[in-house]
Amino acid sequence: MQRKITRDLHINIANKTMSYIYRYIDTAINIDELALSFSISKKHLHNIFKEQLGINIYESIKSIRLQKASNILLTNKYSSITQVANMCGYSSQSSFIKAFKNRFEVSPTQWRNGAYEAYSDKIMENSLLKDSLPNFDTSKVRIVKTQDRLIYYIRQKGYIVKEAKKKWQQLQAFAYTNDLKDYEQIGIYHDNPALTPHDKCFYIAALSSKKKIENTNIPSNTLKGGLYATFDLYAGDREAAWFVKWAYHKWLPTSGFETTTDSSFLIMHKNHFLEDNEIDATFYLPIKSV
Repeated sequence: MQRKITRDLHINIANKTMSYIYRYIDTAINIDELALSFSISKKHLHNIFKEQLGINIYESIKSIRLQKASNILLTNKYSSITQVANMCGYSSQSSFIKAFKNRFEVSPTQWRNGAYEAYSDKIMENSLLKDSLPNFDTSKVRIVKTQDRLIYYIRQKGYIVKEAKKKWQQLQAFAYTNDLKDYEQIGIYHDNPALTPHDKCFYIAALSSKKKIENTNIPSNTLKGGLYATFDLYAGDREAAWFVKWAYHKWLPTSGFETTTDSSFLIMHKNHFLEDNEIDATFYLPIKSV
């Protein structure tokens, strides 16, 4: 019993730490203060995070900053390199350029000017997505402002359909156990699958409900409201990932909007992980006025 309590506590700490990093990725994240908020030492926090997620906290922060930057460089064409660096938590342009070049083997300027295409092609080369030929209708794009949502969620590393199905089955059992009747099923995409190796991407399966549930080992958080472009999506799994690439790389740069460091998400009207059907969902892409 004690072992289970400890395990659940560690999962909760790791998840809250990761959520904190994503939410405040544009700031100087203070790990000492974060450890203090959990009433544990900094060393203990590092150990718990590494044990649960298999990566060092500082490496995780650095990776998320650079992943966000790699996307924003392509979508926010009116933002300078310094502005992109600041959006992703770098106070020094030179340190950002050095870190970016170490990760992607080209400078941010070269990346923005087309070098990203070779990097993306390499990621997609061995992907099941490579043979998909999607065709997306842009005529029904809507601009909406969302409210904060209370979510119960399970985090997954890697875009692996078989594992995602397990996560959704766990959430389905959670909904039945707690007698949830009216809830939304949301897939949250922290990474662009065209720019991040699929085994490194983080995906969140989440239920949004107004019902506050106490004493559960499923962590809860707030999905922050904001300004989004929405797209109705009817597609297979392969087309969905291509759609994310298309939305960021094709639609957004010519839309008159830019993106933010917030994550995109999918509200599923039918859950293709739990039912034998294709995706029937609405995709939410974070945007801001230029």
